[in-house]
Amino acid sequence: MTHLLIVILDDLTSMPDLLQAWRTIGVPGTTILESAGLGRVRRAGIRYDLPLIPSLSDIFLNTETQHRTIFTVVKSQSQIEAIVKATKSVVGDLEQPDTGFLFVVPVSQVYGISKLA
Repeated sequence: MTHLLIVILDDLTSMPDLLQAWRTIGVPGTTILESAGLGRVRRAGIRYDLPLIPSLSDIFLNTETQHRTIFTVVKSQSQIEAIVKATKSVVGDLEQPDTGFLFVVPVSQVYGISKLA
């Protein structure tokens, strides 16, 4: 069965190492999106009603609220286990704060995945 594995990565500095670890174990391809969790946005106090061109102080006071959402499609449970292990080796225990989270969902139909094999 085919699965979609999704990682929401909190620590952006670990992304190159994570992608390299996945490449090493043979992950065929990934899609990476910038994302932001509502909790981080609220904690950072980011306002979306600021002027189009903010002041220099606004720019320097802005903190990083971004995550990276990384998707990959895999065909086997063994691939899932290898990716989970590689991910934990880079980011640490996903149960700890500010690491991220990973989840897997079954996919009922996939088209074009054979070209990734």
